[in-house]
Amino acid sequence: MSSVPAQEEFLVVRGLRHRVLRWGPRQAEPWILLHGFQDCADTFQFLVDELPRDWQFIAPDWRGFGGSEQTHRPYWFPDYLADLEALLDVWSPNVPARLLGHSMGGNIAGLYAGIRPERVAALVSLEGFGLMRAAPDQAPARYAEWLDAVRNGPRDPRYESAAAVVTALRRRQPRVSTERAEFIARVWTRATETGEVGLAFDPWHRLVNPVLYRREEAEACWRRVIAPVLLLLGTESEYRRRLEMTDDIGAFQRCFRDIEVHDLDALGHMLHHEAPERVAALVRTFAERIFEVRE
Repeated sequence: MSSVPAQEEFLVVRGLRHRVLRWGPRQAEPWILLHGFQDCADTFQFLVDELPRDWQFIAPDWRGFGGSEQTHRPYWFPDYLADLEALLDVWSPNVPARLLGHSMGGNIAGLYAGIRPERVAALVSLEGFGLMRAAPDQAPARYAEWLDAVRNGPRDPRYESAAAVVTALRRRQPRVSTERAEFIARVWTRATETGEVGLAFDPWHRLVNPVLYRREEAEACWRRVIAPVLLLLGTESEYRRRLEMTDDIGAFQRCFRDIEVHDLDALGHMLHHEAPERVAALVRTFAERIFEVRE
């Protein structure tokens, strides 16, 4: 597997030390790659390897994930938006940014593109369609669940070995090759003091959010996006199936004034892990269409 070499950097963002990976020539306008929940910047390697060598990519580990600093306390979703803005102040201070996000990263990118529409030039979302609607009467139980979790502390899952992580990955993501699963297992894990293998993110991320997901508010943000949007969906995605039961995928698409949607047949939620060459082909065509006049 031929790889474009990644350069590792660290910078302090809003008081926390963040790990960042960078690929490609620094003089090129960067694409900002935003990973999903429990993932890290490293797994964008598969996608970067399939995209043009003269493009620049910058991928941070979100706070508490991968090699970025952990808070060891509950996390709040709006902090990701503030972290992204601080990062764009460094990487794209004078021109609108090119954002590509997967799952949680796509959700953050989509919200930010509506909150600060003038700061985003293009948005590629890999299954970044948000969560299911929540009913207000769920709030008491949700707050109680969160209070119990805060009192008891988070659970920190362990595995016997990296090989056990590969097995678990292949079971959950059967479309990912063994070679890629071994790479993912390496970057997702860390050695522990007991000789076991732990996951490389702060276990406090696993706590349920005490605030119910307010999809109507997310839709209000999405309707303000002015950047062209590329939405890629996997036909076998379990998360997509849940949202389709209430037409939330359709509602998501209707929020954007300029959106291109592609269904990738026989792929699940982890599109860029399973078939990065198919994702890259669509991203490249989209970028050529959007930026052909400017470039």
